[in-house]
Amino acid sequence: METTLLIVVSTLFISTLLYILISTTSHRRRRLPPGPKGWPILGNLTQLGPKPHQTLATLAKIHGPILHLRLGQVHVVVASSPSAAASFLKTHDANFADRPPNSGGTHVAYNCQDLVFAPYGPRWRMLRKLCSLHLFSTKALDEFRQVREEEVLNMVRSLHGSRVNNLAVNVGKILNMCATNALSRALMGRRVFGEAESAAEEFKEMVVELMVVAGEFNVGDFVWGLGWLDPQGVVGRMKKLHRRFDGFLDGIIKEHSMDGSDRKRDLLSVLIALKEKGEGEERLNDVDIKALLLNMFSAGTDTSSSTVEWALAELILHPDILKKAQQELDSVVGQSRLVSESDLAHLPYFHAIVKETFRLHPSTPLSIPHMASDDCHVDDYFIPKGTTLLVNVWAITHDPNIWPNPLEFDPTRFMPDGPAGHMDVKGNDFELIPFSAGRRICAGMGLGLRMVQLMMATLVHGFDWAVDGKVDMEEAYGITLQRAEPLTAWASPRLEAHVYA
Repeated sequence: METTLLIVVSTLFISTLLYILISTTSHRRRRLPPGPKGWPILGNLTQLGPKPHQTLATLAKIHGPILHLRLGQVHVVVASSPSAAASFLKTHDANFADRPPNSGGTHVAYNCQDLVFAPYGPRWRMLRKLCSLHLFSTKALDEFRQVREEEVLNMVRSLHGSRVNNLAVNVGKILNMCATNALSRALMGRRVFGEAESAAEEFKEMVVELMVVAGEFNVGDFVWGLGWLDPQGVVGRMKKLHRRFDGFLDGIIKEHSMDGSDRKRDLLSVLIALKEKGEGEERLNDVDIKALLLNMFSAGTDTSSSTVEWALAELILHPDILKKAQQELDSVVGQSRLVSESDLAHLPYFHAIVKETFRLHPSTPLSIPHMASDDCHVDDYFIPKGTTLLVNVWAITHDPNIWPNPLEFDPTRFMPDGPAGHMDVKGNDFELIPFSAGRRICAGMGLGLRMVQLMMATLVHGFDWAVDGKVDMEEAYGITLQRAEPLTAWASPRLEAHVYA
C-alpha cells in the first residue's frame, strides 16, 4: 500500500513539474485567454461542479466569452458567446475538427472507431458519407417517412391504451421507444422493441447512463499517471456499460445476418457488405460496424426523446401556449386524422415552440470536445496545439444580452415577425446551435429534426395533458441534457375516436 502511494505521489509530482516546465517554455510571452486560477496538479477540475455548463457560464461572466481553464495538464478553452463560437467553429473550423483522446471514446466507443470520436481525416469522412447517403440524406429521409409515421401511430395507440386503463405514462420512456424503433427500421429493416416494455426501459436506462458517464470530467483524462487508478470509478462504469451495449449490438448484427428475407439497401446491409468486399479505407470489420451502430442508437434516440420530453413539460406548465398550438394544429390538420410530416411546413407557431425548446433546453449543453490540431490565434488570444475546445451552448442560449428574459419559455421570439424569427438551428446562426456547427456538426441533424417535430406535434395535437402535483424542471447533467425527474403525465385523447383505433 505504501509503495503504491509513493508511486502515485511521485508520478503526480513529476507530471506537475513537467507541465510547468513545458508551459513556461512554450507559452512565454504568449497571451492565453483569461480564466480562474486553479489548484496545483488538478488545475480547475475541482471548480466544475455537478452542472459544468452552468458553472462555466458563471465563470464566463467574470472572465469573458473565451475562457481558459487548466484541467490537470490539459489546456481547455470554452467559447460562451455566438461570436466566440463562430471564431472557433467557422473561422478556425479546420483546425478544430479533431477530437481529443478521452476515456469515453476509448472504453465505450470501441477505441474511437465510431463517427463521433473518430479522428478527423479520410476514414471519418468515409464513415460520415456512408451514414449520410444511406440514412441521413433528404432522399433517405423521404423514403423512410412512412416508417416514422407508423411508429408514431404505435406510440399514439399505446398512450390511448394507457388512458383507457387509467394509467399515467412515463413520457420519456415511450418517446425513446418510438424514436428507437423508427431508427432501427430505417437502419436495419426491423423494430428493436416489440410490446414488451421491460426491454425498452432497460435500453433507455443504458442510453441515459451512457450519456451521464460520457459527460463526466474524468480526472484520468487530464492528469498524467492517474488513468490506471480510475479514482472516480468512471472507467469501470464505462467498461461495464460497454459490455452491455456490445452484447446488444452483437445480437442485432447476428440476427440481421441470419435473416434471409429480401431487404432494401439499409445501412446495416451496406456496412456488412463493406466488411466482406470493401477495400482500403472502406474495408470495415465487426468493431467498426458496432461502433457506428452505437452512435446511431445512443445519439440518434436520446437527444430526440429528451427534447420532446422537455417541450411537453414546458407546455404543461404553460397551458395557454399549449392551447394556442392545438388551435393551430386543428386549423391545419383537423381532428379526424393524425399529423403527417407534410403538415409541418404550415405550422409557424409550432415551429417557434420547437426552436424555443432547443434554446431553453439544448440537447447538448456543452459541445462534444474539439481539439486544436495546431497553434493558432483566436481574437488575439494564443491557443496552443492540443488545446481542448468546449462550446457552452447552454451559456449562449441563456445569455440575457442575446435573449430578453432568457429563463422564460416564450415561443413568440421565434415567430416570423419576432426578434429571432430569422434564426434556424442548422449551424448557421451561432446564437442557436443545438446540433453544433462546422465540419463536426451532428450528422443526424435532419433525422433528429424530423423525429422531434413529428413526435412533438402528435403529442400536442392528439392529447390533452395533465400531471399530479408540480412539474419538476431540474436538470441532470450529461452529454445530453436530461431531466432530473422523468415526466409522468396523463394523456387524454382530444381527436375523433377512430383516429386511435
